[in-house]
Amino acid sequence: MPILILIFVFLFGLIIGSFLNCLIWRLHKKEGLLNRSYCPKCKKQIAWYDNIPVLSFIMLKGKCRQCKKPISWQYPIVELTTGILFLIVFIANLKLTPFNEFPIIFNSKFLITILRDWFLVSVMTVIFIYDLRWYLILDIITLPACLIMLIFNLFLNFSLWNLLISGIIGGSFFLIQFVVSRGRWIGGGDIRLGLLMGLALGWPGVLAAVIIAYFIGSIVGVGLILAGKKRWGSEVPLGIFLSAGTIITLFWQTQIINWYFNVF
Repeated sequence: MPILILIFVFLFGLIIGSFLNCLIWRLHKKEGLLNRSYCPKCKKQIAWYDNIPVLSFIMLKGKCRQCKKPISWQYPIVELTTGILFLIVFIANLKLTPFNEFPIIFNSKFLITILRDWFLVSVMTVIFIYDLRWYLILDIITLPACLIMLIFNLFLNFSLWNLLISGIIGGSFFLIQFVVSRGRWIGGGDIRLGLLMGLALGWPGVLAAVIIAYFIGSIVGVGLILAGKKRWGSEVPLGIFLSAGTIITLFWQTQIINWYFNVF
């Protein structure tokens, strides 16, 4: 595989990551996406050459050109993470698709699969950051994503019944917790996220994602308690672990399921 294609995929991921940062902020502020980017501190518009993913942050030494106040590290981290994840998606699917003399980029199944995976990675990145910062999972993100992921998977010949049942299982798992705890353990957004996970990953993928999410959440939760950052019973944004679990399962679903059933 020519290195130029991999570089292009990584750069494309950086650009999408920059867009995701913009989307996250505009959703929080309830602003339109078509407006020019601006500094959250001084409200001055950002020139195009100060809006280049990662590079502008480095050139500006992490400070706004106008007000000299620090730029959040969220921006380069999200951009780099998205670039890396897009590259991993591309390479992972490349290994699963037979390479013939005809260029693989024109293989329809390959294209649909990477578009689906890139979309899912992008959605989960938005959910992760938004829930981390504001303890909220937005229906305006999860509900359209449910429909889009269902369409993608049907194009890829996934079983409709498998997807629907997985979505119901994913949503019901969190709905039961919501009802039992009267909303104290989880929020309504987690229910819709569970539905999305089921429609995106199918069965047993949704099971693997929940297992890995709770495993990571337990480790992080105990670590925060031991570090004195949280107390037992303190609110922790579950969406960050569910989104991370979904992305991990996207790449290593089979290995996670095999490990779980071998251990238990």
